Amino acid sequence: MSDRATLQSIANLVPPGSRVLDLGCGDGALLDLLRRDRNCSGYGIEIADENLLACVKRGVDVIQLNLDEGLSMFGDNSFDVVLQIDTLQHLRNAETMLRETARVGKLGIVAFPNFAHWPNRLSIVRGRMPVTKRLPYQWYDTPNIRVGTFKDFEVLATRNRLAILDAFGLQEGREVRRLPNLMAGTAVFKFERG
Repeated sequence: MSDRATLQSIANLVPPGSRVLDLGCGDGALLDLLRRDRNCSGYGIEIADENLLACVKRGVDVIQLNLDEGLSMFGDNSFDVVLQIDTLQHLRNAETMLRETARVGKLGIVAFPNFAHWPNRLSIVRGRMPVTKRLPYQWYDTPNIRVGTFKDFEVLATRNRLAILDAFGLQEGREVRRLPNLMAGTAVFKFERG
């Protein structure tokens, strides 16, 4: 998820001047945008060597860490905002990391591929796993450990006593607030501890 409109929609959820932790920050594009346009500071967490190098080239502070090992190095409320943008679906301990996001940050923002988007549903009806622009892999070579839907996250948030402050879908860089579970390829949630 790296197109400018999508990154801007996510950035708009982050209060200006926030101290941010971006879990699975990729090449650092979002942190760079937050630093330049919203006067934010903070760190990215990344495991891939090529993404670490890209972050350094952008001037983004980054820590190499496997998120499946947790966030014990950070205290409660260490950050104003913790981001998990296209990260949750790759983690073995997704629920634990969601709780850690709420512990370490005053606000959490997650975005992930919404498996209930209508083209995915159509693929399933036809008997095939979806291959779309948002989910571009075959079922046997996907880096996603799990798939979820907009509605699934609402249930998970409630179960973990997280208060959802804002929720919408993203489709080709546009916010989708009407029927996002059906009409959007990406689910986006902003939450805090309830």
